[in-house]
Amino acid sequence: MASTMQAPSISTEDLLRQVERLRPLIEEHKASAEADRQLSRVVYDAMFDAGLFAMQAPRAYGGLELHPVETMRVLEAVGRIDPAAAWNLSMNQAIPAFAAGLTDEGAREIYGDGPTTMAGALNPPAAATRVDGGWRVTGQCPFGSGCHHARWLTMPAVEMDGDRPKLDPATGQPTPFAVFFPRSEAKILDTWHTFGMRGTGSADYAVENLFVPDYLTMPVGPLRNPAPGFEGPLFRLNPFTALLGEASVSVGVAAAMVDAATDLCRTKTPAYNATPLREQQLAQYLMGRAKARVEASRDTLYRAAEAAYDELASTDALLSVESKIRLQGALCFAAEMCAEAVRLTNDAIGASSIRTGLPYERHFRDAHVLLQHSDKSSPRYASMGRLMFGLENDWVWLSF
Repeated sequence: MASTMQAPSISTEDLLRQVERLRPLIEEHKASAEADRQLSRVVYDAMFDAGLFAMQAPRAYGGLELHPVETMRVLEAVGRIDPAAAWNLSMNQAIPAFAAGLTDEGAREIYGDGPTTMAGALNPPAAATRVDGGWRVTGQCPFGSGCHHARWLTMPAVEMDGDRPKLDPATGQPTPFAVFFPRSEAKILDTWHTFGMRGTGSADYAVENLFVPDYLTMPVGPLRNPAPGFEGPLFRLNPFTALLGEASVSVGVAAAMVDAATDLCRTKTPAYNATPLREQQLAQYLMGRAKARVEASRDTLYRAAEAAYDELASTDALLSVESKIRLQGALCFAAEMCAEAVRLTNDAIGASSIRTGLPYERHFRDAHVLLQHSDKSSPRYASMGRLMFGLENDWVWLSF
């Protein structure tokens, strides 16, 4: 039986007020997050205590189970202050929702104390050996955003046949599954060294000969038999709930850049020039183009999310191919347009954009690192095209 926890009565506006309340704390620690290459524990815990990690948790376990657009509004608001904080907030509350694919016992183990946090990725798979009651798992997983602070970790695994993966006779391929375990069971490795999004703490983590019981494992694939309490459309929208959150961070970065650059243009007169930027037609043109790209990115994400959620709310079927194509297109478009918006503002404000100590150079770095994320990088346009042509899917998240 699923938990019967009472979901709190909190509106999106309440959550946005919490973000504003936390603004001074997040701003105070964002430089140290960059330097330490992980989000401050103080900020992480403050967001949790404010209920922000409950947005995508099931109501049956005390969560809010918000419509994805409402969650995206909050994530953008945090992303305007510090994209690393927003990224951790997005990833570490979306990944626990994959517990929907566990048995009731497994879901209760993850969510038994209410909304929780989890970090993880789905590549490469660890080596798993069958033992009584579960598996012995050894492996290392990269891009574990927030893994220093999350309560749980997950990673993919495949059963081994000697020193090789065991193959499914029907497909000739290994059959991957996901394993869940407390963060305390893993070793966090110092591997996150990047030029942008430094504060996300997206390090590798590793386990060796770790026992994982059967009830904390699940097949990797579409959600066909959700655990009690996870039947709603939000959980059948996974993994796109996580991916939409990621794209909202790009919107937050670009929106913050446009706002900061607009303020600068109102007062700056460039060197060797007597005309303020606000009166220069080129600056007006560049800033107008940048603003349009941010607004279009947000609107495209919202419309795609609304359509997909409405589709799932009206049926018990899995998400249609047409909706997957639209969602993937929205993700790629938003990341691309937000990075372009940052470049346009850089052109508008000139040498101010290159100085450390000012916000512009970090926005530039972060927006372009986000553009390279595998979920939104250029090859995903090709993945869309394959589905449009009726060809076999080549991207894991489009197979859910």
